[in-house]
Amino acid sequence: MTTPGWPDQLAQARLHVVTGKGGTGKTTVAAALALALAAGGKRTLLVEVEGRQGIAQLFDTAPLPYEERRIAVAPGGGEVRALAIDPEAALLEYFELFYRLGMAGRTLRKMGAIEFATTLAPGLRDVLLTGKVKECVTRKEKDGTPVYDAVVLDAPPTGRVVSFLDVTKAMADLAKVGPIHTQAEGVVKLLHSPLTAVHLVTLLEDLPVTETLEAIEQLRDAELRPGAVIVNQVRPQWLPDRSVTAAANGRVDAERIRAGLASAGLDLAPDVIDGLVAETVDHAVRIHAEGLALARLDAGTDRPRLELPTLLDGVDLGSLYELTEELVEQGAGSGVPV
Repeated sequence: MTTPGWPDQLAQARLHVVTGKGGTGKTTVAAALALALAAGGKRTLLVEVEGRQGIAQLFDTAPLPYEERRIAVAPGGGEVRALAIDPEAALLEYFELFYRLGMAGRTLRKMGAIEFATTLAPGLRDVLLTGKVKECVTRKEKDGTPVYDAVVLDAPPTGRVVSFLDVTKAMADLAKVGPIHTQAEGVVKLLHSPLTAVHLVTLLEDLPVTETLEAIEQLRDAELRPGAVIVNQVRPQWLPDRSVTAAANGRVDAERIRAGLASAGLDLAPDVIDGLVAETVDHAVRIHAEGLALARLDAGTDRPRLELPTLLDGVDLGSLYELTEELVEQGAGSGVPV
């Protein structure tokens, strides 16, 4: 059974991987989580790996280059930096770091060899992406303290997240010695440790809930640690519980509604009353279905659950900070190690 809140186990994580079925709002949730984890003067890094420039669009800024840039100030004075990881740039960095092939690497890029290599070996692409994430998580200041209090990764959707995170294990088995082996081993160690938590974003709908529950099992089978289930776009309930089921089945007393409005001084035309009845039924149907989905989610996993409200006016910077406040109030960010 899920439990509300953000337990101490999650507060100890340094890498927060955010995934979810397409359309659930995982990038928005990842951004809000990065802000929440930076609250109170901390520093977080928000990373994307799918080349969509979703972070730049969300924060209404220019497309992100392959460098870490400050994009937001968190509540309480913290800061969020962002990085869009490009596989080719990561491979060039890898060549320079391990083989001192700076100029040669750039020549290979011009020849198309890097694109060829990452296409021929898709696992190599994911090793480069996760390897860069690992470097950001483990990077230290001169005094030995971590550069970032937390790193939030806007990861691929749930259907691909396990293969994305676990591909380094296969690469480590393939490359028995050398820098690739060492790099892969380091990534495997981080991703399979308590320092990493994989959070799942879902909507209260059948398909997202099903995919979330399946992903939790797949993560556990791969010895990766599921984090919190973050239920996004939760609708406010305007009807009392006892009225939801009846209204969802179309049992709404139009005359009672008319009388109630009349007693409040509102004398509405019959067609307006009919419209209100239809909206009431539609609202009740949605709330009833979401209640069933929540019960299924609650029964299907023991992961902690956080909830975020529906944004009626869409997502902008203001509403992103509203979501951040919701996460902070539910405990996200408390106890982040420094």
